[in-house]
Amino acid sequence: MADNVAAIWDKLKSHDDASLTELFADTDRVSKLSDRIEWGEGELTSGILFDWSKTHLDDGLIAGFEELADAADFAGKRAALFGGEKINSTEGRAAQHTAQRGVGTEAAVEEAMALHARMRMLVEAIHDGALGEVKHLIHIGIGGSALGPALAVDALTRDLALVDVHVVSNIDGVALEQAFAACDPKTTMLAVASKTFTTIETMTNAQSALKWLADGGISDPSGRVVALTASPEKAVEWGVDETRILPFSETVGGRYSLWSSIGFPVAMAVGWDEFEQFLAGAQAVDLHFEKANGRANLPLRAAFADQFYSRIKGCQTRAVFAYDERLGLFPDYLQQLEMESNGKSVTAQGKPVDGPTAPITWGGVGTDAQHAVFQLLHQGTRLVPVDFIASIAPGDDLDPAHHRILLTNCFAQGAALMAGKANKDGARNFEGNRPSATMLCDDLDAATLGALIAFHEHRTFANAVLMGINPFDQFGVELGKEMAKSIEAGGQEFDSSTEQLLTAAGLS
Repeated sequence: MADNVAAIWDKLKSHDDASLTELFADTDRVSKLSDRIEWGEGELTSGILFDWSKTHLDDGLIAGFEELADAADFAGKRAALFGGEKINSTEGRAAQHTAQRGVGTEAAVEEAMALHARMRMLVEAIHDGALGEVKHLIHIGIGGSALGPALAVDALTRDLALVDVHVVSNIDGVALEQAFAACDPKTTMLAVASKTFTTIETMTNAQSALKWLADGGISDPSGRVVALTASPEKAVEWGVDETRILPFSETVGGRYSLWSSIGFPVAMAVGWDEFEQFLAGAQAVDLHFEKANGRANLPLRAAFADQFYSRIKGCQTRAVFAYDERLGLFPDYLQQLEMESNGKSVTAQGKPVDGPTAPITWGGVGTDAQHAVFQLLHQGTRLVPVDFIASIAPGDDLDPAHHRILLTNCFAQGAALMAGKANKDGARNFEGNRPSATMLCDDLDAATLGALIAFHEHRTFANAVLMGINPFDQFGVELGKEMAKSIEAGGQEFDSSTEQLLTAAGLS
């Protein structure tokens, strides 16, 4: 099998490239490489258009990548993912985040629905005043338990929030103090999100938040805490009442956990009905990814382009630009999803990989980014594939000129990257032939956000299969944390540079 995969890669690398403008000589190109994923019915149907026509994918490349997907057993690994098998081989676990959206094994889906029902009861009880007046929620987590909620709350509550949510992840006390300054302890609850309920940054921040509540006159600070964890017994030991512990399964990884009880702050902010729409949008993508094959599978097709640019063209980065202020945190979210999942140097079998794995994901918000980094994208020496994300419906009630200018800038950037503009003056010459893809949403609501996130989860998985790696472990985040604990414990010697820094900071 390995020899077969290597031979397919060799064939892909020998493919004759045409320029993007040459590829558009095919009058059917846009229809071949643009498709929608939709949800809802009748007048309530909505969706996202995924346009990959401005990439260098052509029929020959796609056929080659379809052959690679077959050789890598993409269909079998996809079935294992949805079938609850231990697809996370290094940790001996399944990866059952899709069950949180209703797609997976019957047992996993039933468990997820039961835990959702428990969460819904608590969310609605709080909204109904059962725990007193609650105006603020400070959500404390880190990594996947913070990035997801922060993205969703920021994207979905620009107009109105049922509860004012502040997400705190950094151990830097400035972050926690900023949340304290915006909240009244008498009307504030805490959500402590940790899979193990031992994460040092999270638990340290949580202890400081309890002290803030006590200093603010709250007689029973622990009674204001909701625990979101896969280790409920640890939360009980820490002092959280069982009625305010919202568990999630060990088979739901941190950066895939937004759909589980880690989504509690999202449901608190937008209400349960909106949270269910968030899940429904993700489910629509799950069903597409589970059933569509080959080039018709949109996350897999995106992975074909990703692998072409990363492995064949040697692109070291991929840029994501959201032409929507509400998606300002989306590039940050994707950084963890993609780089923690696929930033690996060994295969799922523990052997060295034979090519580059995940590129560096980065990006920003249009049109701000146009006046900062687009110079490099258009005229720099490095080829950077670009993803654009935009919404047809505006997120504001101002003069429609605002949104019209926003969208025309988004579409113009993709067209300019592709076409370029020749000029004898080198400083004014644009080579063109620079790739981009566009995800155009009908609207940016809860279902659309769920669909966008799920699309990128499956795109990440598809890339991992094509590279032969395991996207569900993250041992690379542990070493530095272990060494930090060693510094706290004392007694360990480090290199002379580190020892100097410790001494200068008064830590040794």
